[in-house]
Amino acid sequence: MAGVVLENLSNRKLSILSSVLLLIIVAFFLIGGLIAPAPANVQSTLAVICIDNTAKENPPKIDDRAFFIPRGDKSCKQVDSLSAPEIDEQKTEADQVVFSQWIPLPRGGEQLKMSRWFQHVISVIQLDIKHSSKQPMGKNPVLTMDVRLGYSNKNDSDWYELARAKEERPLDCYNNEDDQQEGDYYHCEPIPFFELGSCHHHYYVINIRIPVRRGANSDIGQIEDVHIIAIHQNGGFTKVWFSIKTVLFPSLLAVIVWFWRRIQMLSRLPNLLERTLFALGIVLSILNCPIEWLTLWFDMPFMMLIGDVRQGAFYAMLLSFWIIFAGEHMMDQLERNRLVIYWKHLGAVVFGCLALFVFEICERGVQLSNPFYSIWVTETGRHLALAFIILAGFAACTYFIFLCYMVYKVFRNISSKSTALPQMSSVRRKYYKGLIFRFKFLMLTTLLCAALTVIFFIISQVSEGRWKWGDEGISLEYSSAFLTGVYGIWNVYVIALLSLYAPSHKNVTDIDSPNTSQEEEVQLTQIPSEVSAMTAFTSKAAAD
Repeated sequence: MAGVVLENLSNRKLSILSSVLLLIIVAFFLIGGLIAPAPANVQSTLAVICIDNTAKENPPKIDDRAFFIPRGDKSCKQVDSLSAPEIDEQKTEADQVVFSQWIPLPRGGEQLKMSRWFQHVISVIQLDIKHSSKQPMGKNPVLTMDVRLGYSNKNDSDWYELARAKEERPLDCYNNEDDQQEGDYYHCEPIPFFELGSCHHHYYVINIRIPVRRGANSDIGQIEDVHIIAIHQNGGFTKVWFSIKTVLFPSLLAVIVWFWRRIQMLSRLPNLLERTLFALGIVLSILNCPIEWLTLWFDMPFMMLIGDVRQGAFYAMLLSFWIIFAGEHMMDQLERNRLVIYWKHLGAVVFGCLALFVFEICERGVQLSNPFYSIWVTETGRHLALAFIILAGFAACTYFIFLCYMVYKVFRNISSKSTALPQMSSVRRKYYKGLIFRFKFLMLTTLLCAALTVIFFIISQVSEGRWKWGDEGISLEYSSAFLTGVYGIWNVYVIALLSLYAPSHKNVTDIDSPNTSQEEEVQLTQIPSEVSAMTAFTSKAAAD
């Protein structure tokens, strides 16, 4: 009776397959390290100070205000700083000051364009606040802003509004009156500003007003300048990333179809491990599906949310598979092949992934209608977001430790069953020794993939959040090689499992030498195909 490919594949073919898969993984790392540029690009710009003379006597509504453009034919009236003499001479009020910036900046006298390859734009702002005895900073200052975001394209003659809002941001500034002197600048942390899920237009303009009315902005100190920092995905990295997904999607899909056709050819129903492995392949195929190509033609601001949901679904399926994969090979005399056995472990994984989903909806879901919204702007939201990142990292590490414990139990059980090997015939002993080695190697590969996945998850969470919580001392950066390498490992790992755990068309006796006795052939052919290879080894060891 046939077993799985892992049992029946010859050492020569298995070595060739392993070498090819290893070379593919190395290629993924080299593509990210040698071809792809850095994953993200950061542009730090100083906002231009525009003066709105129409707002002094009869302030117009936000809807009626035209955009203040910092350069070009329709550039606004500008001053170098808020300390300029003309500010006092013309008695300019706070409502007349507009901090404006046009993204991207020109280079070499030529106006650059944003590209749809950038995929998304995330922005934070940083304030230059001067210590002044006339305008002291309060204990817990809150910045109130009237903000507008507009866009234009190459052939457009005007600017169009994309979003507007009245936002409040708590300031986190170093405010020690004993050390500060008149004219010194406070050290203030970056403030979350806006997040666009797409970069569909060529140009973007930002207008920020910091009005003083009804007690607003009365305790924020003397603002001198506003720095606008824009972070977007690098276009070169996007091209490499799209190309990788485009190649991997049909490749994995073909292996899944081949795997399931072999399952359907059996006279039995698929077991739990086969069903879980098939589901893992389907979820990874959904993650691989390169629907991001559509963003080059259509404005799809929800793509970041969809990408996070797909990634979260893959994490949930991968973590669940590892639990079932190790449990089904535990050989602890318990009845296996039932999903209900793992309800505690899978319940914890599902709960964690639901928490991830709720966190994403609370921020990126709301940003679809208001890109200026951020869960980090309130004290409660800030603490909850930080707690979530810390708990998520802790949970990932705890899961990895638990998985290591399960693999250790599997290895210990294998070692205890291996004491029966000397009592077997030479043919069977050689067969099971090779089987044990293959299985141990596969489990160690699983642990390596799990470790890289945990590192990938933690670094991605910390790297995204560090701009928002403002800790400049944290400078964790992951390279393109790590991103493409880990993504490649996921696909190679799943393809390898689908290939090795597919039902084999070769009988177990086909791998034995011609000198195998008739009695040994009968005993070897009694290995049932509906159980795992290591469980079959347990039954044979007990029989001997």
